[in-house]
Amino acid sequence: MPAPFAQRQLFSPTKPVWWTGVLLSLGVGILFYAATAGSIEHDARARFGNQARNTQYSIGARIKAYTDVLRGAASFFQAGDTVSRSSFHYYVEGLNLARHFPAIDNINFVRHVKDADRADFEHMIASSADPELDGYPDFHISPPGRRAEYAVITMIEPLAPFAEKIGVDIAAREQVAAALARGRDSGAVSTSGQPIGLRNRPEQSALAMRLPIYQKHRPLHDVAERRAAYIGSVGIGFSIHGLVQAALEEMPVRNVRVALYDSGGSEATPLPHSSAQVLLFDSMRAAKAGEAGSELFKLVLPIDFNGRLWQAHFSALKSDWYSRFDFYLPWLALLTGFIGSMLIYLLLHTLSSSRMRAIKMAKAMTKELRDSQAKLQMSHHKLRRLAAHADQIKEQERKRIAREIHDDLGQNLLVLRIEADMLCSRTRGSHPRLYERAHRTLSQIDTTIRSVRHIINDLRPNVLDLGLNAAVEWQIAQFRQRSGMVCELIEHQQEIHLDDHCATAFFRVLQESLSNILQHASASLVRVELRQQAGMLSMTISDNGIGIRANSRNKAGSFGLVGIEERISLLGGECAITGGANAGTVVSVSVPIDFPSELGQPGRARRPAPVPVPPDTILDLV
Repeated sequence: MPAPFAQRQLFSPTKPVWWTGVLLSLGVGILFYAATAGSIEHDARARFGNQARNTQYSIGARIKAYTDVLRGAASFFQAGDTVSRSSFHYYVEGLNLARHFPAIDNINFVRHVKDADRADFEHMIASSADPELDGYPDFHISPPGRRAEYAVITMIEPLAPFAEKIGVDIAAREQVAAALARGRDSGAVSTSGQPIGLRNRPEQSALAMRLPIYQKHRPLHDVAERRAAYIGSVGIGFSIHGLVQAALEEMPVRNVRVALYDSGGSEATPLPHSSAQVLLFDSMRAAKAGEAGSELFKLVLPIDFNGRLWQAHFSALKSDWYSRFDFYLPWLALLTGFIGSMLIYLLLHTLSSSRMRAIKMAKAMTKELRDSQAKLQMSHHKLRRLAAHADQIKEQERKRIAREIHDDLGQNLLVLRIEADMLCSRTRGSHPRLYERAHRTLSQIDTTIRSVRHIINDLRPNVLDLGLNAAVEWQIAQFRQRSGMVCELIEHQQEIHLDDHCATAFFRVLQESLSNILQHASASLVRVELRQQAGMLSMTISDNGIGIRANSRNKAGSFGLVGIEERISLLGGECAITGGANAGTVVSVSVPIDFPSELGQPGRARRPAPVPVPPDTILDLV
């Protein structure tokens, strides 16, 4: 029997099962490792995304700057009737492109020529040319052949690298001709989106943007008018490599790969990723073999290029965005989780071995706990009495404030209204502008009087002085007017005599119940029943709404139903709140009228004589 004996020793509750703790601690350490590694990757991905968006913004800002240069050149051609080659040269020289706009290769002017006017146009250019003065070569339209319309480059700066472009008909290319037509008809910046090869930099490419030029003082309201006034266009050519590389130099991690594609659509209606997309730029054309799959951060962001949608594909090795500490932090978290879990395991084992001592201590503490419970019940009773007293003080203070507002502020408002009314009457015919101001003042006083009346009713309605029946009828009438619901009142006695404290409590219960129905019940019918019978005063408020849920009464921050129960409990009565899903809600309260309340006051007292309220009271003027 050695094996069972060894097994009993291994799982004996008096000895720690050390290998169980090791496995649990190792599992916790692995969880810590995974969570820390995921957090580090999330932060690195966020940094990569922020830098990619900064680069996206930088590229967009540079495109806008180049577009502004294009608009400035167009304004230069629009300013005068004619622009000579020398003036155009000095204008471009003043821009200092190499310093301020290093990615711009050239600025050029293209003349629109119809085939019927080709001979006159060539003769005009040849007669006005002065190779010794402006350095322009002999002018010939190329490529050869006859076409209905031409878009001929007549000016270009700087001239030296692009002298062979003079005389080139850029409309010979179908995509460029379509872009020129769109720009001519819309008056906006146009581009074909087709890369242009650079002779001196064959590994790079350029793009062109163009802006149409129209004759001065010609209407341009519709397409026909713009076509009739069209002269040509001014354009700029810029290096895509220079544009994007300048933005990439601002990134802290240099080896980020950016591939820029022209999808041909717009940001609102992008084209699907397909062979139709044109690769404009790739910072790493020969990517490393290891840069693939989950080892890369990738992000695709849109860039608006004057109505064309560019897509910038950013990618970078994850390891490039980690700090040196980030590589060791997950292992440190694994070690911390393992050691911490082992310590907790040992602590729990120590606690379990001292269970008997804890039971003995618990028995010793039982008497003290019972004493504390008795003190807590006494404290709870005192708190309820204090709450009742505070509620009574609050109602008395509301009553006092309402009366002071009615007597003092109401009197002052009445006097002010009389004065304003007199001023309005006296200036009606003699001073129209003063009458208008006085009339507006009178309207503002009336609004203030209505507001004061609402404030007094919110504090404590005067109708409570007329008894509970009148207060209930008034509150139901107000509820009907405010909610538009059908509200029925069922009274079994004409007059119910109560002291002010008890009547106020019933009135507040009715207020809170109607407020809950208005806010939560979605009901169309409300019924209120008031009954006095056999020394008991009861009130039932029911509706046909969606009903009350089981967990609604204990919802955090909701004290309406609790307040109803507490008010009735302080009067020595009972409160029942019932209802179900789509079955409505019923709030029933009953109070023994002759039962002394928590404040030591009798529930029933002789009702004071009602104070008559004159119909022309101050706050009923409006």
